[in-house]
Amino acid sequence: MIPIRDFNPTTRRPYVTVAIIVTCILVFFWQASLGPSAGQQATMRFGFIPALFFGHAAWPAGLDTIPSWATLFTSMFMHGGFMHLAGNMLYLWIFGNNIEDATGHVRYALFYLLCGLAAAMAQAIPDPHSTIPMIGASGAISGVLGAYLLLFPKAKVMVIIPIGFLFVQTLPAGWLLGFWIVFQLGSGFASASNAGGGVAWWAHVGGFVAGMALIHLFRDKIRQISPTAISAGVAKRRPKAGRSRIPNSKKDPQDRPKPTVERRRDP
Repeated sequence: MIPIRDFNPTTRRPYVTVAIIVTCILVFFWQASLGPSAGQQATMRFGFIPALFFGHAAWPAGLDTIPSWATLFTSMFMHGGFMHLAGNMLYLWIFGNNIEDATGHVRYALFYLLCGLAAAMAQAIPDPHSTIPMIGASGAISGVLGAYLLLFPKAKVMVIIPIGFLFVQTLPAGWLLGFWIVFQLGSGFASASNAGGGVAWWAHVGGFVAGMALIHLFRDKIRQISPTAISAGVAKRRPKAGRSRIPNSKKDPQDRPKPTVERRRDP
């Protein structure tokens, strides 16, 4: 299933989400401009290689451009091909803006990076001697999906289902993302004996779990999401403490605000 949009409006502009997408696209153009040989060297330099990070291998001559720990971050903005980039950016564009809306810009940026780090470790720890470079934003984006599943399980998502022809259907996000994580788990177990390159399935699982675990620490506590708002995708703000309450209309008329007094609405 390929998501093409969700029906989940936001109240904040997704500046960080857009910045990540633009950065990934620019980095991809830079990679493409290098040519096959230099592009492969760039992947070795800036991709995350578990064996180098854990000290089980040394940098090849001339490729020790940055410290191995820094590749945890640089690898999140590199991609192995156009479809790899397009798929990741599509998911980030559809689901990332709502998580940024629920957390705020700065917390969202930190949340995104932490999910990416957790994803890299989930793939690297089972095989710390691996010399295969890991690149891509999918681990961090998986964290966004895990957070979305918890916060907006009833939000509607329009998807394309390729079953011989393109079938368009609208599904609850809980169904779509539940199917997505089950597919990642199944693919991870199926590829357990594959020591070569390919999709880092366990990075997806690790990022997803990290997103579910971290979102309640990072979401904006002032913003209240009710069950109705979750279905409609509308976030509300709780009234601030100390704000005067409007008297009930059934009380004594003397308790009602006088017509000449200006009444303030909660934002």
